[in-house]
Amino acid sequence: MNIGTVAEITGLSTKSIRLYEEKGIIATPPRTESGYREYSEKHLQQLNLVSRAKNAGFSLAECKEFVQLANNPSRKSSEVKTKAALKLTEVRHKIAHLQEIEKQLAEWVDACPGNAESTCPIIDDLTK
Repeated sequence: MNIGTVAEITGLSTKSIRLYEEKGIIATPPRTESGYREYSEKHLQQLNLVSRAKNAGFSLAECKEFVQLANNPSRKSSEVKTKAALKLTEVRHKIAHLQEIEKQLAEWVDACPGNAESTCPIIDDLTK
């Protein structure tokens, strides 16, 4: 398969696919005699893994680790679970932080009359 077909199947841009190859996240596809990349089903699997892992919040470095684990027949599921559990903890911390931000913003919005006067409780609180 050529890169255009792979991009269409995976929903990734050709630029992303080339980046993942360049950074060693996916296996380098062989080239035809005319120099075109020739992608296999294995490349599709790796690209789908990277795409789904990125959508779940994993970094490219973490995606690379997942591809390596997927390619390792002697991997332990505990290794994979540990990586996912760490990411879950990280996401939960981010959510808690965002909820704190949300609470503060809601308090400011509720406190501010939003009228034509120059007095603003939001600015007052920010400058304390």
